[in-house]
Amino acid sequence: METYDALLASVAPATGQGRTILDPATGEPVGEAPVHTVEDLEQAIAAAEAAQPAWAALGHDARSAALLKAADAVERSAEELAQLLSREQGKPLNGPNARFEVGACAAWLRAAAGTPLDPDTVVDDGETRAELHYRPIGVVGAIGPWNWPMMITVWQIAPALRMGNAVVVKPSEYTPLSVLALAKVLNEELPDGLLTVVSGGRDVGEALAGHPGIGKVMFTGSTATGKAIIKSSADTVKRLTLELGGNDAGIVLPDADPKAIAEGLFWGAFINTGQTCAALKRLYVHTDIYDAVCEELTRVAAAMPMGNGLDENNVLGPLQNRQQFDVVARLVEAARESGARILLGGNPAPDQPGHFYPATLVADIGNDNPLVCEEQFGPALPIIRYGTVDEAVIMANALDVGLGASVWSSDAAGARKVAACLEAGTVWINKHGAVDPRIPFGGAKQSGYGLEFGVDGLKALGVPQVING
Repeated sequence: METYDALLASVAPATGQGRTILDPATGEPVGEAPVHTVEDLEQAIAAAEAAQPAWAALGHDARSAALLKAADAVERSAEELAQLLSREQGKPLNGPNARFEVGACAAWLRAAAGTPLDPDTVVDDGETRAELHYRPIGVVGAIGPWNWPMMITVWQIAPALRMGNAVVVKPSEYTPLSVLALAKVLNEELPDGLLTVVSGGRDVGEALAGHPGIGKVMFTGSTATGKAIIKSSADTVKRLTLELGGNDAGIVLPDADPKAIAEGLFWGAFINTGQTCAALKRLYVHTDIYDAVCEELTRVAAAMPMGNGLDENNVLGPLQNRQQFDVVARLVEAARESGARILLGGNPAPDQPGHFYPATLVADIGNDNPLVCEEQFGPALPIIRYGTVDEAVIMANALDVGLGASVWSSDAAGARKVAACLEAGTVWINKHGAVDPRIPFGGAKQSGYGLEFGVDGLKALGVPQVING
């Protein structure tokens, strides 16, 4: 365990001028991040290639034991990591935010360590015996986002390490300090060179995606960047796991209880102030209960305090960067100009420091409105009225993305029937965005491909090998 100041100092540039990272809530400096280059990336990959064979040779049990110790290290420095995360990303300490995210890092490390993965006996008929094994890939490149920088990095590196790989991480340029600090803590329990963070710009990400020393790339981020990674990886035929844009739909069936589901709807949409790939971003509500759902959701949203993440009372924070603030503001204004009804929010304070956009609910909006069709990735939820369930399913499936979706109903069996009609990698019933390290997670359509979490997630970080004989 280190003090906050010591942890921050440990990831500062060793020599030369770094890049100043600003607090999105205040605009004040958080710290200096190193500016790594493609040459630094080459050195990190070389170190990873040198460290990986011995790590792979340890076997599953020893690697799992090291991951458990790494989880202990995260827990020892949990408050310091959460403080840094709150300052850099903006999310509050309390609620499903900074402390929650650091806790999830430890939980996913433990889950990766504890998930059994035995060889699959494919055929054993007395004449032929065939077993399916998974051997390490080698060096995995992990490219992460700015919205859940620590947690998603662990989603990438924990299964990669468990399966005997080394990892080189390229964090978002918006949130490098959080990832550098996390790696510093994890490396207290890992061999030298096995896990390295290269805090560079787009040139580093492009070099990582195309580097012949990288056997697999894991990426979470926009669909556009995912497509670029696919192209960059083609010449070396890399394995890929891509978790891309979402714009998730939720359907509220006419038998739902508006008051009972209001808080679940709110957190499904506004967790991390809406900055979550698998957040609820389009809500379809049957006309019979439309007004009641709007009323109850407004009541819940209006009571949620927003402000500086270091204030223990807040549960909503700023948008992480001005670019994302501008996206949300543009889409809400387009909805307003189209005649949609603003139930709550939509009026950021003009002179307030930080990138704060208020929790915003927009009713009586068309399904072709930009706020519905484009992924807003912020605290603005369009609520669309529908008449028949078939109509709602058609509207929900109309876009070219399908990360997650949800169905809300008092009849679980009926909700499952509707869920089966939705084109999404995960469909939740009476909740949204609830991920679990035991349950596979991945997208449909242009929301990416490949699975994370559980046994399937481990297998995705290995090379399948059949031993026949």
